[in-house]
Amino acid sequence: MAKITGETLRENSKGKDVRQSNIVAAKAVANAVRTSLGPRGMDKLMQLPNNEVLISNDGATILSHMQVLHPAAKMLVELSQSQDIEAGDGTTSVCVIAGALLDACGSLLSKGIHPTTIASSFKAAAAQAIDILTNIAKPVDLRNREQLIDAVHTCLSSKVVSQNSDLLAPIAVDSVLGVLNDLDNDSNVDLNDIRMVEQIGGTIDDTELVDGLVFQKGSTKTAGGPSQISNAKIALIQFCLSAPKTDMENSVVISDYAAMDRILREERKYILGLCKKIKKSGANVVLIQKSILREAYNELSLHFLAKMGILVVTDIERTEVEFICRTLGCQPVAHADSLKADKLGGAAHVGDVSVSGSGHKVVKFSGVQNPGKTMTVLLRGSNKLVLAEANRSIHDAQCVVRSFVKKRFIVAGGGAPEIEIALRLKEFAQSKTGMDSYCMKAYAEAFESIPYTLAENAGMKPIEIVTELRKMHADGVSGAGINVKKSAVTDMYDINVLQPLLVSTSALSLATETVCMILKIDDILAVK
Repeated sequence: MAKITGETLRENSKGKDVRQSNIVAAKAVANAVRTSLGPRGMDKLMQLPNNEVLISNDGATILSHMQVLHPAAKMLVELSQSQDIEAGDGTTSVCVIAGALLDACGSLLSKGIHPTTIASSFKAAAAQAIDILTNIAKPVDLRNREQLIDAVHTCLSSKVVSQNSDLLAPIAVDSVLGVLNDLDNDSNVDLNDIRMVEQIGGTIDDTELVDGLVFQKGSTKTAGGPSQISNAKIALIQFCLSAPKTDMENSVVISDYAAMDRILREERKYILGLCKKIKKSGANVVLIQKSILREAYNELSLHFLAKMGILVVTDIERTEVEFICRTLGCQPVAHADSLKADKLGGAAHVGDVSVSGSGHKVVKFSGVQNPGKTMTVLLRGSNKLVLAEANRSIHDAQCVVRSFVKKRFIVAGGGAPEIEIALRLKEFAQSKTGMDSYCMKAYAEAFESIPYTLAENAGMKPIEIVTELRKMHADGVSGAGINVKKSAVTDMYDINVLQPLLVSTSALSLATETVCMILKIDDILAVK
């Protein structure tokens, strides 16, 4: 008699293998960023295809530059990017949670529990976990600047630039609050309203928040024009201050010197006419947009504008036009004839400012009416690596403040919310019966991976720390977390280690969704 294996279909074994392969691949990605979690986490050094070097411990940055081939592993990369878009912080945590949940899935599957049962139990557990977090969260007032700065300090503590967090945290908070229209009613904030200008030279301590506008390069003074203008009237022009060109296919043939002189005379007359129209409008500062078809300006036009006492800033990028218009209150002008006084913006002072620590100059617009509510951060750093990491860190810090605007609640950091979820979910699982209870208990235990990893990365004894955390939370100290500086368990609210509720809830729900999606895959098909 033939041996019966107990499988209803031959395909069952293939489904198990595919699921196992997906879990192993996704866990490999989670383990790659696991050591970067927390203030004592390690940094990763990446060599980019153009031979540039990148140093970061931001989960989303590391994963976005990692070459991932397995489709299930790519889902973890996308998970990290989703967390970056939604909350901006917790990009490493979300991968560690997903990895721990997948580990739990592996042991549940090996016990013969069906993937659909696991997925439905996990989703129910996630909903309960969000309720647990909401119950322990404390409301936050956006006018309480100190509380926001404490939360931003927690975000920056795990970054490469953590030693500069005393300077960067207030900049991040003030820049986001500065672009809000209504502190009480706004439910979101667009971080594109904050412009980051990077300037090599000096140190990160020279970074400053500018209530106005700064351009990366100085004004164009090849013709000896002014470099400081008070009571500025600013025009943003999109037409070219150079001689018109023929069409692509055409060419002009000149046979004698008289015709050549006439062309040069006409060119001079044409450019002078354009410059006079700019002067007539009342503008004393001109911003010239880059042009593709021909030179946006030439030496002759700069000479005429300098003689008229007009400050010129060249090479304005097309992508910057909207931001500049909203900040200065001007309108872009596409033709010289339509340049009128009502299209000009205003500023109390425009001028070149020497940047300390380097020979560079930047153009600074101060005393701007700023009807569009925008901010500019002038970032300083000794090299490109430091500047790039500082830029990413400030962006993450701004995202933390944005999380408070979206959801105005705060929770403790240092692994406190995760231990609270683990403890309360286990209690909740006791009230359930059958498979649900078993799966929820496994889901709850997976959350202990965050405090375990935090302790491990800080060189502490993870089992002792997690056991002590469990005891304190069981005694009702919901803010108890890991103090990595003192290698002890303390109440996070006492040492102001705080984070937005949105970061935790978003990481939890996104990780659960991704794990359930990976669980439900039972085959990988090659498509032509």
